[in-house]
Amino acid sequence: MHLATIGVALGLALASGQARAIDDAQLRDLVNRRLAGDRTGACMAVAVIERDRVARTIACADPADAARVDAKTAFEIGSVSKTMTAALLADLIAQGKAALDDPLADYLPKGTPLPVFEGQPIRLRHVVTHTSGLPALPSRMSTATQADPYAKLTERDLLDSLGDVKLTAAPGTQFEYSNFASMVLSLAVARRAGKDYETLLAERLLRPLGMDGAYVARRPGGIRAAIGHTPNGRATPAWTFPVDFAGVGGVRVTLEDMVRYVRGQLGHGDAPIVAVLEATQQPLSQHPPMGMNWMLMPVGERRVLVHEGGTGGFSSFVAVDRARQRGVVILADTAWTSIGSLGSLGLHLVDASFPLGAPRKAAAPDRALLDGLAGRYRIGDGLTMQLTQRDGALVIEPEGQGAHAMGYDDAGDFYPLDFDAVLRPQRTPGGYTFTWMQLGAELPAVRLDPPVAKAAVTLTPEALRDYVGEYPLVPAFSLTVSAKAGTLYVQGSGQQPIEVKAVEKDVFVAEAVAAEIRFERDDAGVVRALTLLQGGQQLRGERR
Repeated sequence: MHLATIGVALGLALASGQARAIDDAQLRDLVNRRLAGDRTGACMAVAVIERDRVARTIACADPADAARVDAKTAFEIGSVSKTMTAALLADLIAQGKAALDDPLADYLPKGTPLPVFEGQPIRLRHVVTHTSGLPALPSRMSTATQADPYAKLTERDLLDSLGDVKLTAAPGTQFEYSNFASMVLSLAVARRAGKDYETLLAERLLRPLGMDGAYVARRPGGIRAAIGHTPNGRATPAWTFPVDFAGVGGVRVTLEDMVRYVRGQLGHGDAPIVAVLEATQQPLSQHPPMGMNWMLMPVGERRVLVHEGGTGGFSSFVAVDRARQRGVVILADTAWTSIGSLGSLGLHLVDASFPLGAPRKAAAPDRALLDGLAGRYRIGDGLTMQLTQRDGALVIEPEGQGAHAMGYDDAGDFYPLDFDAVLRPQRTPGGYTFTWMQLGAELPAVRLDPPVAKAAVTLTPEALRDYVGEYPLVPAFSLTVSAKAGTLYVQGSGQQPIEVKAVEKDVFVAEAVAAEIRFERDDAGVVRALTLLQGGQQLRGERR
């Protein structure tokens, strides 16, 4: 979840609408409003758990694909697996075999080179709150198998990578989401329990909760593994995790398994593991608020547990609202990480005040956008890429890799037709640039040739006053537009004002947060609404 925006994400966290009971038909309607016709072609299994009631639906962007998913289909859940690893750690703590303040080193083979900062070790509480200081991935992880990135990682590679880390701050002081740390924790929990991770998971969590279709590598009879897909609709192999690292993202589940898991998280049932699950939900850190591998999202006066997951071909979303006794599960056979994940649908099912979002439909890009993007760029550390316009479409040509035609969707993103990535345009006062998103990385592009020169747009103080006003975008979140000393500012609810600059009539950019704002006028020329374009999302608000 990206919080460094104009404020929509933070603003939404303050929203709160009335909970509503929901049945299967209503749930299917909501899912279809977000999914039907989506250019990714995803299929989803979705459930909303409300006390003793469960609404379920299975839906596909294209109804012709309905056979891809059913009640016996198991999905990769990616990082949602981390919440299960937290449960196994909490179970060890309940047995008196572990403590959150134990040094991580105590759980690893003797002699493992663990970094410290000025004598301060990494403790278990730092790992489950992503404040260990360990980087996102181990240094000795092979990058040659991106279609299955964890398959060749050995225990020796993982542990030796710890010796390559130099901590720059004390553990517990800085948040950095780390799959590396979570793999180490998965291994550490299995070692302390004296069993491989899959056996431990089955004995202590899956069987007590009745999650009979869930597994890591040993698929139960009668369960079929879903085939994953990239966001351009292509089938892609499942990921393979060494069994003791699987707590980072290697668990596979059916929809019914996750219904049972969320029921346990809501406190339902008398299995001993239910009390253990509650222990994982307690706040441990505040920036951002986290329990044990759970994000703690404020929604009105409530605290909702949220976690998303994504692999090369799957996405997942789980939320637990104990105050309202409501849980949400979404399992998708398509990776949505690069297009914002499942958050809009998932959060709307948590609380109706969150915007539902809409399907991403294929669209025709504006000619001015294509002309503005045309040029030569450097991506990341050195890859160069040429962008050209051909027959009304964008074509990219990474150096030495041939030309690739790009599709375009109505959310404003370009995407390759033959592999998985996203090119997200960004408008600046000096012209267009973009961010390249692939394999979980977001790489800003640097233009190597000068853009086509355009005359600067200068507006008088009187003209700027046309835009001043408040524009509600969603419940409890508005953009307030003000003008001062010849400069226009926008301010999200509860946030600081941000300067915006005109790039053409009624179009402004906030370069610092990669956002574009388009104002609308009525037939009399009066500004009546604006649309915020940011991070692949578009939110419209009418002026008060």
